[in-house]
Amino acid sequence: MRRFTSSRALGLGLVCLLLALRIADPSPVQALRFGAFDLFQQMKPREFTRQPVAIVDLDDASIEALGQWPWPRDRLADLVDAITADGAAAIAFDVIFSEPDRLSPARLAERPGLPDALRDELVDLPDNDQLFAEAIARSRVVAGQTSVRLAGDRGDASPIREVPHAILGDDPTPFLQKYPRLLQNLPVIEDAALGHGVFSTRPDPDGIYRRAPLVLMVQDSLRLGLAPELLRAATGGDAFAVRTNAAGIEGVVVARQLVPTAADGSVWPYLTPSNDARYVSAADVLTGRMPQGRLAGHLVFVGTSAIGLEDFRPTPLGVSMAGVEVHAQILENILAGTMLERPNTTIAVELVITALLGLVIVTLVPAFRASFVMILAVVVMAGYAGASWYAFDARRLLLDPTFPIITAVLTLILMASLNYLREERMRRQIRSAFGQYVSPDLVDQLSENPDALTLGGERKELTLLFSDVRGFTTIAESYRTDPVGLTHLMNRFLTALSNAILDEKGTIDKFMGDAVMAFWNAPLDIPDHPHAACRAALAMYDRVQEINRERIAEEGEDVLLIDVGIGMSTGPCTVGNMGSDTRFDYTALGDTVNLASRLEGLSKTYGLGIIISESVHDGVGPDFAMLEIDMVRVKGKTMPVTIFGLLGGADLLSHPDWPRVAKANHRMRVAYATQDWEACDAALTALADAGQSAGLALDGYVELYRGRVAAFRGTPPPDDWDGVFTATSK
Repeated sequence: MRRFTSSRALGLGLVCLLLALRIADPSPVQALRFGAFDLFQQMKPREFTRQPVAIVDLDDASIEALGQWPWPRDRLADLVDAITADGAAAIAFDVIFSEPDRLSPARLAERPGLPDALRDELVDLPDNDQLFAEAIARSRVVAGQTSVRLAGDRGDASPIREVPHAILGDDPTPFLQKYPRLLQNLPVIEDAALGHGVFSTRPDPDGIYRRAPLVLMVQDSLRLGLAPELLRAATGGDAFAVRTNAAGIEGVVVARQLVPTAADGSVWPYLTPSNDARYVSAADVLTGRMPQGRLAGHLVFVGTSAIGLEDFRPTPLGVSMAGVEVHAQILENILAGTMLERPNTTIAVELVITALLGLVIVTLVPAFRASFVMILAVVVMAGYAGASWYAFDARRLLLDPTFPIITAVLTLILMASLNYLREERMRRQIRSAFGQYVSPDLVDQLSENPDALTLGGERKELTLLFSDVRGFTTIAESYRTDPVGLTHLMNRFLTALSNAILDEKGTIDKFMGDAVMAFWNAPLDIPDHPHAACRAALAMYDRVQEINRERIAEEGEDVLLIDVGIGMSTGPCTVGNMGSDTRFDYTALGDTVNLASRLEGLSKTYGLGIIISESVHDGVGPDFAMLEIDMVRVKGKTMPVTIFGLLGGADLLSHPDWPRVAKANHRMRVAYATQDWEACDAALTALADAGQSAGLALDGYVELYRGRVAAFRGTPPPDDWDGVFTATSK
């Protein structure tokens, strides 16, 4: 019970830490939440339905037809008159006109070199900005304004024209987005406009424009965004109101309807993919190609989708959209009541859900089986994720699915890890008792399943490996006055061989003096066990050569070198715990075991370090450098077996002289089988040369066959000779 209490205390501590992290809400936490909200919109974007909202687009076609931007203001005056004449309810410019028109006649008259008569005529012409302002005054137009974020940025410090408003509830100032300066239009345009809306929006930290301020504060004055200001102007220019409570802003009342907002006065527009049905080309409006009445009763935004003007914003839908279309969609959401909602109480709800999920996991994990807790956790977390989707789909409510689930997962991982550590302490007793006698893999299996400590076995295909030191007696005699040195050498040698086996997930069955028996594919399944065994055998051979080089450096050139022989075979075996009721070992039995042992003994006969059976050869295919060396009858078997020498891996296969080695060996084997002793001798010479070029030690192998060829030349083999060598060694 004390362990359970301590683990639960740690779990509760983690939950409290994560709740504090959510309250702090750093950028990575926001990014996860925003990513989930984006995914919701991408899975189910808002369905486009026609609203009385339109965009007169200063598009690429308009610029191509009527000239580069900026256009003369008298042309914009014509554009306002044409939109108004078509019956538009109100117009909002997603463009700012903060500087005088450089194409006004009076400005053109300032250019040097003009004739006096032409200059006088230009001065007498109407000013373009005045013409534009007069057109604005004849209609219902909202002048767009943009905010700057820092007091030192370029901005107009002149007083801001107040927009009539009311405050319902607490002071909204502490909650609103604030900008120190406002970049306004020319005074003549500002005076003529019916309304003034801010089209600035701030992206989230990842650069995506998910939210837009419905109301904001600039130079200590309240100001509506462009879309709600257009709606206010179109409905008579009445005052707007801000409703606030202690947690923040609840919503904005505009055109006699309450638009719910987030605590800072921003909204989450529910977007549709960009749709051409919203757009009318400005060139079509000015040239009369637009169908009559197309803009009748519409709230019209004037903006641009021209590529060169770069007014595009990354959106939650995963694609960029013209800024003017984002404003149009905000107004569509207001009119249709489809705005996504994230009330200022949502954070409290999410914190409570996060705490509850964490408490459930902290309570249940130590008390129930892991499988039950995992299933329950998956069900609960999937249920909450489904509830979050349902809130979006059915209610357009944004409920964060990420942080509560992440909290639950992290708490589950912590509690499961603490349980695992507790179980691990129990397993150490088994490891301590058996780790000195059996393989590490078997120890792990027994610690997972102590019931396996019974006599019995199973039939499995294994790859067996036997290794032995040639001439070990001579080496031991050289240490007869230094038994400690011999012990150190053996430990050093066997450690190197053991590590090579264990690195390839092999099981060391036993040490028999200087000999090692190992196998693969038990107790753990290893699908490519012949490959693993071959890699281990090559590594064993290389590490023995490394030890020899180290001993020469340590003891001098006269030191007796270690020469190891390895035999390998693949095939069915009986493997399991075998022995008596009081003493048993995990080992393997069968013909495959015996064959591997016999092949290890033949390695000295053939002068090769590693000899493998045909089953190993077939199991690894062309992935290793191997030579067919003979057909032999080993002791205990009547049928001959084909044996191969394992010489290397991919490095040897890619050696330029390896094809010569393989080809010469094949010619030798064919000539030997057909008793063509002259061809066999020539092939052996070629094999020796190619082997030397490839850096292979084939001298013992070549000399063995030279001896046989010399013997058979003098005494022809019997009539029933089949080229099979009968092994008389172990």
